[in-house]
Amino acid sequence: MADFWQHGMVTTLQKLRDYPVEELENELTAISRGRKIVLLLPALFSEFETPAMPRIIEELKDVGYLHRIVLSLDRATEKDFKKAKELMSRLQTDVRVVWHDGPVMQTFYDELRRSGFNLDNPGKGQSVWMTMGYILSERDVYAIALHDCDIVNYKRELLARLIYPVVHPATDFEFSKGYYARVTDKLYGRVTRLFYTPLVRTLRRIIGANPFLSYLDNFRYALSGEFALIAHLARGIRISPTWGLEVSLLSEIYQKASVNRICQVEIMETYDHKHQILAKSSPDEGLNRMARDIAKALLRFLTQEGTVLSDAFFRTMLTAYIQEARRAIEKYHGLSLINGLVYDRNGEIEAVEIFVESLRLAQAEFKEDPVGIPMLAAWVRVNAAIPDFTERMSESIEQENR
Repeated sequence: MADFWQHGMVTTLQKLRDYPVEELENELTAISRGRKIVLLLPALFSEFETPAMPRIIEELKDVGYLHRIVLSLDRATEKDFKKAKELMSRLQTDVRVVWHDGPVMQTFYDELRRSGFNLDNPGKGQSVWMTMGYILSERDVYAIALHDCDIVNYKRELLARLIYPVVHPATDFEFSKGYYARVTDKLYGRVTRLFYTPLVRTLRRIIGANPFLSYLDNFRYALSGEFALIAHLARGIRISPTWGLEVSLLSEIYQKASVNRICQVEIMETYDHKHQILAKSSPDEGLNRMARDIAKALLRFLTQEGTVLSDAFFRTMLTAYIQEARRAIEKYHGLSLINGLVYDRNGEIEAVEIFVESLRLAQAEFKEDPVGIPMLAAWVRVNAAIPDFTERMSESIEQENR
């Protein structure tokens, strides 16, 4: 059984018992009659060729409370687009596929570039952002949920628990963040366990009392790709096109919403998805690149809040992070022992050494260019610049999906 301890400023909604998902879904079905809920699925076509996406489609067949499912499809040919539409048509829910590589969407990307919007960093962040614009063109959508499409052990309970706090009329939450345990016979989630959390706690030790860092430290799995939010909030937030997507999103939510209206919810007990590479020989790939982008995002948000980062600060941060990461290894070693898990202590130490190099690179890149890759603009700004853009994009996507 999970604990029910509320340990900080962010409300935590734990899974305390096996409450039937059908009960949650019955409530959500009733709620959805007055509040339209849209599910955004960001996927590469290659994920349809893995066990994960077919399982997700199979589970979503039994979900009846969604107004629409929107597949944000990346790295797909025309043949892939048609195949994805065919596979998604098995769902009882209304489905749209946003084909980012297709001529229709490329026309709209080009229009935004001509209007001065920076769209030079293709990837998940940019695709999610563009798909958000399409979803928000329907003015009466109440809430949007998003989860990754590489979840090997997906169950529809994940979606129900993620969206429930945001749409239920008896609660007052505007944003929910999903969390879970990344564990099989050993612990996963190395970037969260050995980099993100030790770095945030290092920054708290150096800077002292800081509400933003306390907020970030409250999330049990800050780097999860699962969240839900009300549409009104979605219109006003910016999104990072880099690996710092999740951290930048939490920062935007912090600035736009009251912390009392933010929650994190346990969406499943264990979670398994594809594992990124972590190797000294690949500083620009996988978890190395992710750690670097996360560090730069954190440093950028601190300076935006008025924190002065000197050379002495950077030297202290680096050595203090190493000490904090070593403490984390001790903690997770003990956790693994008492649960009979495999724990490669030497491998964990090597991971920290790689993350130290990622942090060094992040510091150097941040000092050279503190602004870095610009955030993607909030959709309220796009609508102000090009008033009919989302309506025209929506009409074109509707035609392409017929």
